Amino acid sequence: MSSPITPAEREQLMARHAPARIAKRLAQGPSQNYLRDFIYGAIDGAITTFAIVAGVAGAGLSATVVIVLGLANLLADGFSMAVSNYLGVRAENQLRDKTRRQEMREIALYPEGEREEVRQIFLTKGFEGAALESIVDTITGDERLWVDTMLQDEHGLTLESPSAYKAAAVTFVAFISLGALPLLPFLVNAMSAGVIAQPYLYSCLLTGVSFVLVGAAKGAQVGSSRWVAALETLLMGGAAALLAYGVGYGLNGLIA
Repeated sequence: MSSPITPAEREQLMARHAPARIAKRLAQGPSQNYLRDFIYGAIDGAITTFAIVAGVAGAGLSATVVIVLGLANLLADGFSMAVSNYLGVRAENQLRDKTRRQEMREIALYPEGEREEVRQIFLTKGFEGAALESIVDTITGDERLWVDTMLQDEHGLTLESPSAYKAAAVTFVAFISLGALPLLPFLVNAMSAGVIAQPYLYSCLLTGVSFVLVGAAKGAQVGSSRWVAALETLLMGGAAALLAYGVGYGLNGLIA
């Protein structure tokens, strides 16, 4: 059960839903959200880089190997993920454009059939009789609205076209930023002649902190518990790290 609204909250809601502000907000269109791309890049960057650290630790190899493999992973895998995300978002946008053209063509060639599709869509939503026919007339009276309805309700596509370049950039920056944390103790040691006595331990701590921060940020953005989201991310990332360490340790035993 939701808590009762406070006078201040009511004022904010009334101001936000003033006709002029609603019209302005709708005219601007929905804002693009790249949270998924950030989470995708950040978690994968931290996990894959720490997987290298843990695997090398399990195999008993030198810190130099950690730095070389870790930096190579940051650049190569980060760029690969950014490119993959770019191509994926671009493919979704191209599919939306293709489907839009297809629907426009079908409306031009066989409007009666497309009109019946709109009728069936809203019939399944509970509309009937005069209300149903009024909705059908309104939607089919505007070709753009008609096509948008078919995209959403028939094909399950969104109307927004996120920027593939921005999605790729967010993924790459998040990957590099979070993926660098597990390497920091080793880089500091390389520049300061072993000032950190236990770099693997600090790498574990920094990786855990990165998981917690990303999870908490995700929880704040989606309106869920920050602690639960942080714990979930920490557990999943920790499981991947343990798996990498176990593989490295096992391979070291086989080679030795």
